[in-house]
Amino acid sequence: MERASHGPEATAALGRALAQAVDPDAGLFVALIGPLGAGKTVFVKGAAAGLGIDPDQVASPTFVLANRHDGPAGGHDGPADGNDVPGGAGRARTLVHADLYRIESEPELLAAGFLDWLEPGALVIAEWGDRFPDALPQDRLELRIARLGECERSLQARALGPISQAALARWEAAAPA
Repeated sequence: MERASHGPEATAALGRALAQAVDPDAGLFVALIGPLGAGKTVFVKGAAAGLGIDPDQVASPTFVLANRHDGPAGGHDGPADGNDVPGGAGRARTLVHADLYRIESEPELLAAGFLDWLEPGALVIAEWGDRFPDALPQDRLELRIARLGECERSLQARALGPISQAALARWEAAAPA
């Protein structure tokens, strides 16, 4: 899937749509890839909003490596019954926002507790996820954000596995064009 974004609001809207497409029973791991200033954290703030989490509580976890955010029961700001996502009704949702920029090696990543971040049912988004591809879950969504101009971005998503393929199909159907 490829989408264009013409500003931070559009990037956040794509993040919100992705979060709403995640099956809360399966969860999803997203490797978020892009240069500094590409809008990775803006995307994650949108995902937080999609799970009913205050986006103002989301900041890049560069120095703490990962932040966990728990959303309210009901899970997202989409339809109140949650019927648009399998298992969505009444479930509290979790976002784990990781930043792998400062990690130097795969052993350091594992020592930092990376495996603890992979909570069942959570949406885990790891900025700089391309740095350690062998340590990442095999079933994951790889999302590349490229800067095309001052505000323009290109977002390209690739699913690797059945959970991410199902989430990508739901996201593609719901994401703003």
